Amino acid sequence: MNETIKEHSWIPLIVVAFASFIIALDATFMNVSISQVVADLNTDVSAIQMTMSFYTLITAAFMLLSAKLQDIVGKKKLFLIGTALYGVGTFTAAISSSVEMLFVGWAVIEGIAGALMMPATISIISGTYSGDKRTVALAIVGVMGAIAAAVGPLFGGVMTTFFSWRYGFACELIVVFIILLMQSKIPYFVPTESRRDLDIAGSVISFVGLVLLVLGILMLSNDIYTSIVIIVLGVIALIIFALFEIKRKRNGQVPLLDMDLFKDRNLRVGSLILLLSYLAMGGALFAVSLYLQSVLELNAFDTGLTTLPLTIGLLIFAVIAPSLTVKLSHKKIMAIGCLMSILGCLILSYQFRLDTATIELMPGLFVLGSGLGFLMALCTDISLINIPKESQNNASGINTTSQTLGESLGTAIIGIILILGVIGGISTAVDTYAPEHSGDEEYQQGVYDYFQKIGSINEVKSQDAFIVNIVDAIIQNAMAFVMMVTAIIMGIVFILTLRLQDKRI
Repeated sequence: MNETIKEHSWIPLIVVAFASFIIALDATFMNVSISQVVADLNTDVSAIQMTMSFYTLITAAFMLLSAKLQDIVGKKKLFLIGTALYGVGTFTAAISSSVEMLFVGWAVIEGIAGALMMPATISIISGTYSGDKRTVALAIVGVMGAIAAAVGPLFGGVMTTFFSWRYGFACELIVVFIILLMQSKIPYFVPTESRRDLDIAGSVISFVGLVLLVLGILMLSNDIYTSIVIIVLGVIALIIFALFEIKRKRNGQVPLLDMDLFKDRNLRVGSLILLLSYLAMGGALFAVSLYLQSVLELNAFDTGLTTLPLTIGLLIFAVIAPSLTVKLSHKKIMAIGCLMSILGCLILSYQFRLDTATIELMPGLFVLGSGLGFLMALCTDISLINIPKESQNNASGINTTSQTLGESLGTAIIGIILILGVIGGISTAVDTYAPEHSGDEEYQQGVYDYFQKIGSINEVKSQDAFIVNIVDAIIQNAMAFVMMVTAIIMGIVFILTLRLQDKRI
């Protein structure tokens, strides 16, 4: 390996950061383009939403297998195979003439490619840098996915409003070409295992378990009872997988996932922090974007501009975080980030009304993003500090799987939270403005049915004051409930950070 590249150049970081960015961007930028895709491909909304869901599903399902393939194929080689495959997928998606073609290119090919690339991005960084440089590099890569998720609506809005959603995939293809052109700057890592070490049975069991788990999560907002059954089956499959892997190692065979890694407290707790942090960010961002587009009736571009302070906060504080580790421990900085995020949620909980100006949301979004920037920047680094080099690939797979699951959980769970918030908001609104109907379930159901039929904000404002007050109270309570749940999740993350072991100097 070229030592000059290894110790002094930031080029390998730039290359893998590009990869992390486009993988995360792919999961969010099309959210604001659905109606245009439906029209262009002569399909329906459910087909496009299914395609988007399966992209996340396939990526998560192949993550653990991909982490093990790094040991067999080599980190750099697997990363480049994934990049090339990603290029094929994004090109196919860009020229799609039907929803089936889009599904193959985006959900299947890009989903598998993303799974091949994601664990390799972390293990390449861990193997390339050391000391403070590793902290900085992992901070940038760690937060890149969050930044991409946050700017996704703005990017998608620009593409859809001024060009075409196809150009979004075309931009990703350009990034793929840049990565492939710069591949010589990525250090080479010698494979440590052979093909006969691949745990095929474990791969199948983990695939089934992760597919069922993520599928159940994605179905939560549509059919909660069926989704719970599927989630339980997924958990059972993953328990069977864990027991199978333990037995395989005891028999002297190489496991797909070394379950002994979970004995390390930082990896165990850090992976859970990643999951919950991405859940909180993805859910909050989804709820805010839905409010901006459904209540304030902003277009995709203006929605992206309004949420931009969250992205700016993420970026600024993620860049600052590594330099603060000279004076403060990772653990303390992450705990401060949690408290900042909670403060951001509390600020936002009072801001959602029928007549809210978008500028009123920006301080809370900035504070929330800033706290998440501190947290996400250092989480991967502290998760891996005690993991030996030979197990870094496996550990990176655990980290990236947690992140992907968090992203999947966010929008699914927040959909249920919003419904519960609306129901609670109706009860509060009726108690306040129609106390004579307090506790009247039939009356409250009528209010709920009316609320669902509201066409636009202008239609509401044209009604009498009673209707305006009822709708305003429902929106305030629903969004406040979402923000309070997000704050509670970040409170749990705060408690988890206290269980981390400080990085040893």
